Amino acid sequence: MVPGWFAETDTGFRLLGTRCGTCGAVFFPREDFFCRAPGCDGTDLTEVPLSPRGTVWSYTDGRYRPPPYVSDPEVPWQPRTLVAVELAAERMVVLGQAAPGVPVGALRVGMEVELVPGVLGEDAGTVWTTWWWRPVETGGADGTYGAVGAGGGRDR
Repeated sequence: MVPGWFAETDTGFRLLGTRCGTCGAVFFPREDFFCRAPGCDGTDLTEVPLSPRGTVWSYTDGRYRPPPYVSDPEVPWQPRTLVAVELAAERMVVLGQAAPGVPVGALRVGMEVELVPGVLGEDAGTVWTTWWWRPVETGGADGTYGAVGAGGGRDR
């Protein structure tokens, strides 16, 4: 929903961050003016696409309509599964929603997920796009996700 936070690149759908040319720190959301790393006064920031896969660091379900969420107040609220994903190469954790159809019980800390584009909402003149995290499928015929533990759904 925020311009410049993600894009379709030649390597697929990616979140866009910035890297400091002085200390090498990577930021998301992007930073365009100064390095946010403590002790670094760098201002040479370069846009970088972030890793399209990561591992679940934590997760939970959102059972309330947070303001200012784009939704019709007349429609009953549908809980959202929220996922904090660790991007190892960037040494950061990025929060996002799980893709539709991925309940909190299908996730577990440490499982691999991938970034996919999504539509948060739309009306006659606007489509609000976003990013979602989706577990990487094991490739089984049943469409199951990899590394799903029997305990499922625990928050960390």
